Amino acid sequence: MHDHRRLGRELGLFGTDPLIGAGLPYWLPDGAALRHTLEEYIREAECRAGYRHVSSPVLGKRELYEISGHWDHYRDDMFPPMDLGGEQVVLRPSLCPHHALIYRSRSHSYRELPLRIAELGGMYRSELSGVLGGLTRVRAIQLNDAHIFCAEEQVADEARDALELISRAYRALGIVPVRYRLSLPGAGGKYVADPAMWERAATVLRDVLDRSGVPYEAVAGEAAFYGPKIDVQIADGAGREATLSTVQVDFHQPERFDLHYIGADGARHRPVMVHRSVIGSVERAVAQLLEVHGGAFPAWLAPVQLAVLPVSEAEVPAAEAFARRCRERGLRAELAGPREGTLGARIRAARLVPYQAVIGAREAADDRVALRLRDGRRLDARPATEVLDRVAGLAGAHSTKLWDDPVPA
Repeated sequence: MHDHRRLGRELGLFGTDPLIGAGLPYWLPDGAALRHTLEEYIREAECRAGYRHVSSPVLGKRELYEISGHWDHYRDDMFPPMDLGGEQVVLRPSLCPHHALIYRSRSHSYRELPLRIAELGGMYRSELSGVLGGLTRVRAIQLNDAHIFCAEEQVADEARDALELISRAYRALGIVPVRYRLSLPGAGGKYVADPAMWERAATVLRDVLDRSGVPYEAVAGEAAFYGPKIDVQIADGAGREATLSTVQVDFHQPERFDLHYIGADGARHRPVMVHRSVIGSVERAVAQLLEVHGGAFPAWLAPVQLAVLPVSEAEVPAAEAFARRCRERGLRAELAGPREGTLGARIRAARLVPYQAVIGAREAADDRVALRLRDGRRLDARPATEVLDRVAGLAGAHSTKLWDDPVPA
């Protein structure tokens, strides 16, 4: 069982400091490389799926969250307002009100729908100290969020496509969901009071889950305040469940913000807002990746993809040149020379690095490398260009394989 907090310290990925504050981790170079690679993958996947990216501020006027309903239904999880120039501003607890305003900033035709906008943006939650832990419960969150504005008859297809996008990302990341949950409202006053709206939204999501063929269970009391949602549940090494990804149907906020589009009949129509998050918070996603892989990340995601190991000082210039070629190909490579220990010690120190490129006298003379794979397999020395092409190709395809053909043990 892997503990992401311990691994985060041991691998030099992230840390905390009391002067920064609880629930506010910082990222060290290897952790930042991991995080940024994950973010870049999500942006690229969203672009291929037809999303346009936006950027919005982490502050908003209190009035914005009164309109959205967050102030009435979610205030206990928000930081207190700050007085600024006679107005009250709030650190946002969600990105959806900002995206509603971005949609509202100009008129839209039915021909533009579905309109998909996405953002990797900061949000903040006033978590109590007692529930904070590592990266799984933090106060400053980098959220992978998107909102699809569409006609009601498009909702089911958009929700189903969002589930497929989530599944593709999980395959690339090596994450296996433990279950799917249809989260419905429960007793209490935290939900928007509109039974007909809830039933319409829940019916759509049930149909999406049924057609997708994934087993799920309906759970009362886990919905967002404005609508039901599909939650993709993951589990840590101790079996504790958490929600990583969501698909939500929202009829509430389009009405609150008076969103509309011009239909084929020339009249104004109300769009539906589909909220969708592929990996949820980047912090929780990294925690899950640590606990699943124990630091042995898929090669495309690893903070260091190649450890370049010259056998002796004589091969250091050739090793430095190979490391530069790796970086020129967009690969993250680090040189570990003889001054850092024996070859065996350096190989052990790089045990979590996907590829170890050993360069001895013969390899240096012939521009070749002897590649060791993280799983213990060894490749005969082969041309450096061939190695670079193969590794870059696997990384570019976001493959979970270390090599794409059999290699003798």
